[in-house]
Amino acid sequence: MSKKAVSPEERAQIESAIGYTFVDKTRLDRSLTHSSARPAKGNDYERLEFLGDRVLGLCVAELLFNSFRNAAEGELSVRLNQLVSAETCAAVADQLELHRFIRTGADVKKLTGKAMLNVRADVVESLIAAIYLDAGLEAARGFVLRQWGERAARVDGDRRDAKTELQEWAHAKFAVTPVYRVAERSGPDHDPRFTVTVEIPGVAPEQGSERSKRAAEQVAATRLLEREGIWQKSPAGN
Repeated sequence: MSKKAVSPEERAQIESAIGYTFVDKTRLDRSLTHSSARPAKGNDYERLEFLGDRVLGLCVAELLFNSFRNAAEGELSVRLNQLVSAETCAAVADQLELHRFIRTGADVKKLTGKAMLNVRADVVESLIAAIYLDAGLEAARGFVLRQWGERAARVDGDRRDAKTELQEWAHAKFAVTPVYRVAERSGPDHDPRFTVTVEIPGVAPEQGSERSKRAAEQVAATRLLEREGIWQKSPAGN
């Protein structure tokens, strides 16, 4: 991190890494300037980040729409949420080593630390907006495809935590959070068995049974995801 202006040599390094050469170099500078650097009013990346978030969402949604032609809307929403998340954007920033060029104030200490994940993510979105303003949607789309193309292809078979996946899907589709309740507890104290029901307004409930409440919740969430076509059904079943 630095408080100094981005040098011509640094701009050349960044442009080489991202595969795009700016016409207006001030746009690149602004996309790398955190408000803590106290630039002239309006010359930090906050407004760019707002725009870049929307451009990224459009480009990734288009990428998924064209790549997964048999995917249902719910599956596409889950994939989109993963790919535009702060974690993924920060990973892109780290791969491009953007932390070397971000202009910050002295109070911002560790751009690679967990607490600064959002800063790294915001810079990537700001960079997308800067490219969009400099050369239009095609240039921004090109950058997104280069950085997100392989990531989109990988977000297909590796199952995450079922409850997390179900919550993201429910938020995206219905703007609600799944509710889990214990429907039954059976067996002796040393070997109990829990049956848990997961409920989402507007969707038929599902149940799962296991030796712990948490495991039963995972089974219920998995069954609902598979039933709704968000996940393919496991060959072994549940």
